[in-house]
Amino acid sequence: MKTRITELLGIEHPIVQGGMHYVGFAELAAAVSNAGGLGIVTGLTQRTPELLAQEIARCRAMTDRPIGVNLTFLPIVSTPDYPGYIRAVVEGGVKIVETAGNNPQKWMPLLKEHGIKVIHKCTSVRHALKAQAIGCDAVSVDGFECGGHPGEDDVPNFILLPRAAEELRIPFIASGGMADGRSLVAALALGAEGINMGTRFIATQEAPVHPRIKQAIVEASELDTRLVLRPLRNTERVLNNAAVQRLLEKEKRLGDQIRFEDVIQEVAGVYPRVMQDGELDAGAFSCGMVVGLIHDIPTVRELVERIMAEAEALIRRRLPGLLG
Repeated sequence: MKTRITELLGIEHPIVQGGMHYVGFAELAAAVSNAGGLGIVTGLTQRTPELLAQEIARCRAMTDRPIGVNLTFLPIVSTPDYPGYIRAVVEGGVKIVETAGNNPQKWMPLLKEHGIKVIHKCTSVRHALKAQAIGCDAVSVDGFECGGHPGEDDVPNFILLPRAAEELRIPFIASGGMADGRSLVAALALGAEGINMGTRFIATQEAPVHPRIKQAIVEASELDTRLVLRPLRNTERVLNNAAVQRLLEKEKRLGDQIRFEDVIQEVAGVYPRVMQDGELDAGAFSCGMVVGLIHDIPTVRELVERIMAEAEALIRRRLPGLLG
């Protein structure tokens, strides 16, 4: 399948594995790239630029196909060594960066100087237009359904994607609720050039995630996510668990007096305990409503090939058949 995104990124299928904390390691990224999509190593999961350089090298040893690195620009006091992380990307020969969080404008000249294509994650059309204006090559448009941070506008993809298509000149991929061939065809119909999947890729054989977490995703329904940190205007969609219930109770009790310090136990440093140790109730961790569409734990290649086969069947057979 050829779209503007497959052409831009040099990939076979219009499927991107988004950056995910303590999930986007070399094993998963290489598996996605080897299956014809774009695998992405999560930069800040690696504690230092030197460790990121090692992870990129590890990924390079597993695939000769294009890979990307996610760099999330955080509004925190102790700023990560972003120049160091970008240097690791450049020296590792990575030509695609997925940016998230704060506006990446400050870092665009350095990235562009080295011929790196930038995909910025956006939760609104206005943010996507800004990304286009500062020179991003593409954007990932994240609807309200998505795991992680859906923004504060609460616009689902059935509205957000066609709105993006009306406004943008650069290509965009759809993120949030993407799981199968139906998702891909729907996203293409709404104006996207491909899909970005996060939660769906956690439930694969190659994802370096504890089996207990993968099984929890398979067993969950579309009703099993919650929105937390909304009073702090840092909304995150997470899988419901005991820690999330404690967090929501605190939000209800403290109201607009709540501070980040009040919920730090439920959100800070929980990802290694969840993803690596399988402590399902250790804290709040990102998860999309798409869990309702996840029923198995295939290999990455099986998943990607199934998505493309389903999409082709829909495009070639079911949809033309509707026209009589």
